[in-house]
Amino acid sequence: MAYIISVNSSIISDSGGTCVCEFTEADPVCSLNEDYMSCVYQVKLDLIMGTTVIAMISSILLGVFANLPIGMAPGMGLNAYFTYTVVGFHGSGKVSYETALAAVFIEGLIFFVLSIFGIRQWLARIIPMSIKIAMGCGIGLYLCFIGVQKSAGIGLVSLDMSTLVTLGGCPTEALSAEGVCQWGRMESGTLYMGLLGLVMMAILLMYRVRGAILISIIFIAITSWPRVNKVTYFPYTPQGDLMFDYFKKVVTVHKMEHTLGRFDFNLTGKDIWIALITFLYVDIMDTTGTMYSMARYGGFTDKAGDFEHSTWAFMTDAITITIGSCFGSSPCTAFIESGAGIAEGGRTGITAIATAFGFFVSIFFSPIFASFPPWSTGPALIIVGSMMTSGIRNINWDYPGDAIPAFITLAIMPFTYSIAYGVIGGIISYVIINGFAYVLDKATGGYIRPDYSQREDWWTAAMSRSFVPTWIQFLIAKSRGQSFDWHKDEYEFEDDVKLETPTGVITNHSGISQDNISARQDFTSKAEKTEYYGS
Repeated sequence: MAYIISVNSSIISDSGGTCVCEFTEADPVCSLNEDYMSCVYQVKLDLIMGTTVIAMISSILLGVFANLPIGMAPGMGLNAYFTYTVVGFHGSGKVSYETALAAVFIEGLIFFVLSIFGIRQWLARIIPMSIKIAMGCGIGLYLCFIGVQKSAGIGLVSLDMSTLVTLGGCPTEALSAEGVCQWGRMESGTLYMGLLGLVMMAILLMYRVRGAILISIIFIAITSWPRVNKVTYFPYTPQGDLMFDYFKKVVTVHKMEHTLGRFDFNLTGKDIWIALITFLYVDIMDTTGTMYSMARYGGFTDKAGDFEHSTWAFMTDAITITIGSCFGSSPCTAFIESGAGIAEGGRTGITAIATAFGFFVSIFFSPIFASFPPWSTGPALIIVGSMMTSGIRNINWDYPGDAIPAFITLAIMPFTYSIAYGVIGGIISYVIINGFAYVLDKATGGYIRPDYSQREDWWTAAMSRSFVPTWIQFLIAKSRGQSFDWHKDEYEFEDDVKLETPTGVITNHSGISQDNISARQDFTSKAEKTEYYGS
């Protein structure tokens, strides 16, 4: 997860933060204004510190209160939405950076209330399974699209006025003011360094090398630090000199001046409400879907579409959203990289606390993390995107009523550069397609109906449990003078293994894979049973 320190700061600093610049026709986004770019660099340093502190606090809280082996930090995808859609590149959007932070702050408080009353858990259960899986896959494609661009990636793709995007990889001096390649496609040295990092990550992951992503990022970054080579991150320019001077400090604690507590709670204008409503529905769909996807990857989901300690997890997530906004960052979320810890045997909150300790150590090395160029971190976005897209095989592709809305969900996200539009498109298309089939089926008395045999029956499990939070059920039972069983809705997790024996059913909660143990085992003698469990 350490890559998020440099990647998140790079993406959100693209918003310009609290820096101010007057746009001109010759420099429409102030990329040529040295004073403005120096201010943006200071914002990036602030965000490096802020991202590290947020990840540390949020991971500790989730580990302690939810007892889940899931690390948390400012979310990929949401940070891009915050920067490029809400605030705009270098503040070119309709909402200011300060107003957007205020919206995130208020949104976290609203989410806390929604989590207490079980509304977020309700949404996690009621959304069709194929769309929930497609959410994670679509976010993966979205991250990949960011990773192949120049501002936060390797620069393989660039702007084209006719086709919107095209093959890029041209040197910086070959770019027009709008970012269009005028000559020299595939001639940028930094592009090939990024491709080298991508290949390194892929090979190291093939051989299950721990820290494969971080190793590749560090290697490519180190090759970009010498100032005498063609792919240096510290060119002999005023901006390059400023970055190199900070890099030479190596160990320091940067003082946050541009992003800490910079809110604009002016509720009289429409911008704060637009930003608040936007973040609210994006996070309801995005963060809930991402956390569910991570819990599902870890085997903590149950048959009803919920997951273990979901109320505490969502409450913690809500609090960290508000805390993160105080440090100038977009909302926090569960990280897909937590799967590495789960794969190594992490099953409790101690895994998340250990992750938090790693971020604590990183606080003192902000000059190093500030010096990771985008072509070193861009491959990480592509690799993480591929990991998140791996769940696409679990979508029900056999029934068009499930497959088409799921495809719309994952396709619209990168094409519209918006996670929210993808989720909304998927849900609306699901309602229209399946609603039409349902109405026609009822209107014709079942004479005209599709083949339901391959349809995904997600609602049976989703509706099998009360939507009223457990603590409210407890209060209702006590008010009526009734006893209350806290374990009546006991979770049946995906990694539970049930063994049928002559004396009954034994459930194994150790998380042993179904591939390694038979779910149906007949025992003919006590000796055989002892030998089986002994192995």
